[in-house]
Amino acid sequence: MKIEKIAPFTYKIPRDYKTGMRVPGIVFADDDLIKKAEQDRALEQVVNVAFLPGIVKASFAMPDIHWGYGFPIGGVAATDPESEGVISPGGVGFDISCGVRLLRTNLTAEEAKPFMERLMQALSRNIPKGVGSTGKIKVKRRELERLLVEGARWAVKQGYGWPEDLERIEDGGALKGADPQKVSNRAYERGADQPGTLGAGNHFLEIQKVEEIFDEKAAQAFGLFKGQLV
Repeated sequence: MKIEKIAPFTYKIPRDYKTGMRVPGIVFADDDLIKKAEQDRALEQVVNVAFLPGIVKASFAMPDIHWGYGFPIGGVAATDPESEGVISPGGVGFDISCGVRLLRTNLTAEEAKPFMERLMQALSRNIPKGVGSTGKIKVKRRELERLLVEGARWAVKQGYGWPEDLERIEDGGALKGADPQKVSNRAYERGADQPGTLGAGNHFLEIQKVEEIFDEKAAQAFGLFKGQLV
């Protein structure tokens, strides 16, 4: 594939790679990740997204890039309705707003090392995940509808978060105009046991160590430091 490294951890697939591309592809990855993305053909999906009517700036892919449905998983695209832009709710399957979160601790990886096995076991016991997993949060239909409308605000009201969390979430954790009546009974049945779980499919949690700081100013703003457990 025709691909250029334009900056550390940034690769570009130029518009002239394939006739019909409206924008270039931009992939944020290191040298190993970009090779894997090319091997599983995810980069071809980045190119496919670049054909979308109305797409602006670039067909982007984040470091979690891998083969998806239409978009690659980790793919991001914006379209302009004034230029025949389209809405593609099924672009990467149906994981709209599925993303990556980093939760920091005040521990160093070295401090936690002697307790790592116990820590992992505790996380495994207390965080429901995978197909058929059932959360500890039990809500009836009416309350589930309220959860759908209020989003993260509902979680904060129930004591599962702090008010300041909402300040760091797009639109305060809920989009206006949500109508739970538009959700099918089958969808409610499938989602009834999901609150409080990581869900099924491509969702996971892991313990990591901050190995290297590339931007000191940004790291300080986020409270991150070298050797930290996150």
